[in-house]
Amino acid sequence: MMKLTTSIRRAIFLLAALAPMVHFPLAFTIPHRASSASVAAQPDISVNGFLSSDKAQRGATVQAAVVMEIPDGYHVNSSRPLGKFAIPTTVKVEAPGGVRVGPVTYPRAVVRKFKFSGERLAVYEGNSVMRFNVTVPAGLPSGEAQLRVRVRYQSCNDEACFPPVTRDVTIPLNVVGANESVRRINNQYFGGRRRG
Repeated sequence: MMKLTTSIRRAIFLLAALAPMVHFPLAFTIPHRASSASVAAQPDISVNGFLSSDKAQRGATVQAAVVMEIPDGYHVNSSRPLGKFAIPTTVKVEAPGGVRVGPVTYPRAVVRKFKFSGERLAVYEGNSVMRFNVTVPAGLPSGEAQLRVRVRYQSCNDEACFPPVTRDVTIPLNVVGANESVRRINNQYFGGRRRG
């Protein structure tokens, strides 16, 4: 049996000690035969926030939406992607004091089979709209407030997935009195429940 030197034993010990601290995204897949499509750059996915009205009355509820514009040839994992190692899309909202945020409604996913996965995955493609209600308390002062939204997603093409991305979006909330008139806006995102 070969005798280990002290420096080799130290190196093995150090590697064993550091191994639990290193995180590798398990869902990141690179196929054995990489093509130009599979080594493409991470897609430029637009993520923006919108409200259903130009102002938010005190004591009332307004709808908010986060819209992801996913380029052709790409998709992101849905909020429930079905795949064992697929990283889900999540939307987390931070609101100013007293403002209540309802649960996020995610769009209906499309179920597809891809070259990089042995299982079918539930994904979002094209324009995907995630909605939630925002209730402004009657006692909140008039003026500008902000909703801070954090969106985490993993994008893929047909052959491989990219590391997950976290994007921060700010949605301005113009708080006004309960009797002040408001105008409905952004109807393309709030015309009822629709497929993303």
